[in-house]
Amino acid sequence: MNKYLLLFCSCALVLTSCNQPEKSKYDITVSFNESISPENKDGRLLLMLSTDDSKEPRFQINDGLNTQLIFGMNVENMTPGQSITFDESIFGYPYPSLSDVPSGEYNVQALLHVYETFNLSTGHTVKLPMDNGEGQHWNTSPGNLYSKPFKITVGENGIENVSVVMDQEIPAIPEPEDTEWIKHIKIKSEKLSEFYGRDMYLGAHVLLPKGFDEHPEAKYPLMVFHGHFPSNFGGFRTTPPDPDLEPEYSARFGLEGYNIIQQQEAYDFYQRWNEPDFPRFLIIEIQHPTPYYDDSYAVNSASQGPYGDAITYELIPEIEKQFRGMGEGWSRFLYGGSTGGWEALAVQVKYPEEYNGCFAACPDPIDFRAYCLTNIYEDENAYYYDSAHKKLETPSHRNYLGDIQSTLRQGNHLELVLGDKSRSGQQWDIWEATYSPQGDDGYPVRIWDKMTGEIDHEVAEYWKENYDLRHILERDWDKLGPQLKGKIHIYCGDMDNYYLNNAVYLMEDFLESTTEPYYDGEVLYGDRAEHCWNGDPDQPNAISRLRYNSMYVPKIMKRITESAPQGADLTSWRYK
Repeated sequence: MNKYLLLFCSCALVLTSCNQPEKSKYDITVSFNESISPENKDGRLLLMLSTDDSKEPRFQINDGLNTQLIFGMNVENMTPGQSITFDESIFGYPYPSLSDVPSGEYNVQALLHVYETFNLSTGHTVKLPMDNGEGQHWNTSPGNLYSKPFKITVGENGIENVSVVMDQEIPAIPEPEDTEWIKHIKIKSEKLSEFYGRDMYLGAHVLLPKGFDEHPEAKYPLMVFHGHFPSNFGGFRTTPPDPDLEPEYSARFGLEGYNIIQQQEAYDFYQRWNEPDFPRFLIIEIQHPTPYYDDSYAVNSASQGPYGDAITYELIPEIEKQFRGMGEGWSRFLYGGSTGGWEALAVQVKYPEEYNGCFAACPDPIDFRAYCLTNIYEDENAYYYDSAHKKLETPSHRNYLGDIQSTLRQGNHLELVLGDKSRSGQQWDIWEATYSPQGDDGYPVRIWDKMTGEIDHEVAEYWKENYDLRHILERDWDKLGPQLKGKIHIYCGDMDNYYLNNAVYLMEDFLESTTEPYYDGEVLYGDRAEHCWNGDPDQPNAISRLRYNSMYVPKIMKRITESAPQGADLTSWRYK
């Protein structure tokens, strides 16, 4: 061969090699078997790595200091046997890239959080994770595919030749069975079914009063216990604690044998429920999960649909019909903590004459000037404090001494890994899914850029006018004041882990300064109390949180005595 031609060919080979993209050193492929599912899938594909052998990686992802590693991407029409590659370009938490993962031995696991297609009445088509009876949890949702964990090594040269096959499917969850005391109800909601373009259901667990069958003439007041998705009615037990129960330590409360304490409190409530002088009520816990979270926040919203109307005008009247409720606003009461605290207050504000009092413990932010530690109206960025020369992250979780466990940026980046377009099923995203207007794509509009934290103040104004409860009360007090007099009760620890007490302070400032008419309720604080203090000054959180169903009864009875209309039935349900 001519030496010049040989030289040209050699140069060409060098140039060709230089122009080839370097193969990633951090490739992990994920697929699923046709045997586990022959159908194509849409959803969020998640890859997890863990150095903790105590349980599966899917149960070790959280916003705290002990979290393990997760990476996520959307997949559409993923076919059986198709390999999807995770490389260093895929966003992760707490490390943003696989290339940032330290060398070492890890358990690896993959999971596909399956999305379904919804044709909304708004004209939008969206892909969302349908709740399947678990309360909208990606790591336990029936129908989701996952792999069994196995060991891999991350070395100095990256991750080589790792293939993860999802060959497991999370099984269906059985419906709870009725008992003598607890009944279960599920109805198709016409309002929600119309919005979502498919059959949608609401449910509830109903605790019956003593003597329900023996007193067919009695009609009962209704206590609505709002909160996260309940698998069954909690805190009610007809037998003493299991003597063979192995004591478990509660890290949250620093108590050994907290599981035994819970059973004892549940049995104690059963005994109080049967005392001769205890008022006879119906108590319900509602199941209203949405494709965005384990509950809807019990109000109407642009992206989640008319849950407020569906609960108030469809579910509750059906419960009262089946179980002889009074069926009138003066006989209905709302209470709950955290999410349930916000719901109790919001429902009372949104439906002022349909309910006769709310007891809102440690409510989610009720004034968005204190959206935890962010003022969404004045701050430019949610993740960092305003500073010309110093970059300081905004905290999101503390203990009662003020020690920080997480920041706002970290929690939101975890959500971004779990799902984009407000689909993570986590706290910041459900607030967004509830409070935001619906975007052109059918999903909630972001209150801030999920990556950078830059706040959209136009969206903030929409939140203000529709869901900022302090603003709504102040704006509409001329009308709402007379309807809400004596109905608002708010309780919060002054060292709430999520800084929720800051918004309560602002709400209290308004309520206590209002004189036309005076709100005539109460706002109380627990000294050094964490989330979720609920108004009991004599018991620690660990105990008082187990007594929601009885602790507000004296105040409810006082309210009924003072406010029941003339001729109201105050006797049929007061039997011994």
